[in-house]
Amino acid sequence: MTDESQPTAPGGPSVGGMSEGELLARIFPLLGDARGTLVGPGDDAAVLAETPGPVVLSVDTLVEDADFRLVRSNGFTTSGYDVGWKSAAQNLSDINAMGGTATSLVVSLTLPPHTPVTWVEDCARGLAAAIRELGAVCSVVGGDLGRGAQIVVTAAVTGTLEGRQPVLRSGAQPGHVVAVAGTLGRAAAGLALLEDGRPLAVLGAAGEELVAAQLRPRPPLAAGPAAASAGAGAMLDISDGLVRDSGRIATASGVQLDLDPAALLHYAEPLRAAAGLLGVDAMDWVLGGGEDHGLLATFPRDALLPPGFTAVGSVGLGTPRVTLASQATALRGWDHFAD
Repeated sequence: MTDESQPTAPGGPSVGGMSEGELLARIFPLLGDARGTLVGPGDDAAVLAETPGPVVLSVDTLVEDADFRLVRSNGFTTSGYDVGWKSAAQNLSDINAMGGTATSLVVSLTLPPHTPVTWVEDCARGLAAAIRELGAVCSVVGGDLGRGAQIVVTAAVTGTLEGRQPVLRSGAQPGHVVAVAGTLGRAAAGLALLEDGRPLAVLGAAGEELVAAQLRPRPPLAAGPAAASAGAGAMLDISDGLVRDSGRIATASGVQLDLDPAALLHYAEPLRAAAGLLGVDAMDWVLGGGEDHGLLATFPRDALLPPGFTAVGSVGLGTPRVTLASQATALRGWDHFAD
């Protein structure tokens, strides 16, 4: 990691000791220039330059102690940079899953008064770095600051389809190939290592990479538009786990999705050392782990899969459900309310 990716040392003023204007004056320069706007940050609303075709819009929220912990039992501290990066990544991924390209973000921060100003500055740096390093051509064009009992980061993102048709969850057809772009299980393994409580120093470089996958996911932003151009029937962002998200396509499309465990083995192999350390099955992370923010898509059987996609199953007729090697499989994955 570069020096820019490291959290600022603790200390200094808290947000409770500043006015909103003073805090914004420290954040705005860290976000970079507002692209594609007629009016950027500083007014009541941003004014975007007109883009041809439909506008794609999505919103996501990260809540302290529900989506991230500032300090874990092993002493690990989540930086503002990590939270800013993740906020940008998950929002950009939603536009990607529609086959679109992100054009702008607005970000709302709810902050307890004791929040260090350096944490907020790091959050802005993480937002800007994720946009840049993931290859998005957009920027943060505005947002809001508020006071609350815990940190909440909410981002809304706009995007354009650039002449492509949106790829919905409801377009899977019997005979389609099920394919994945990006990684599976790495973010879930990283979360399990963080939650385990033992010092991260014992995990080695491989463990640190898995933790980084949880903190700073890397959605394959080129894959969404490529899938749309290649004729993808259905697509979504894998945020809640392969099985659970496959079930969403199955339900929306009225089909069965059958996953091939042999095709999923290569995702599990790099996770086996961490799984052995924790006494779990690496395949559970592959099937149930979300937050890698890869893509799950279906394609006609005769379609050439776009670069980065790997076939992992097939679509068939029948009652909407997900099977593993044609056998019933337990529902795995995250649900904010059921879990």
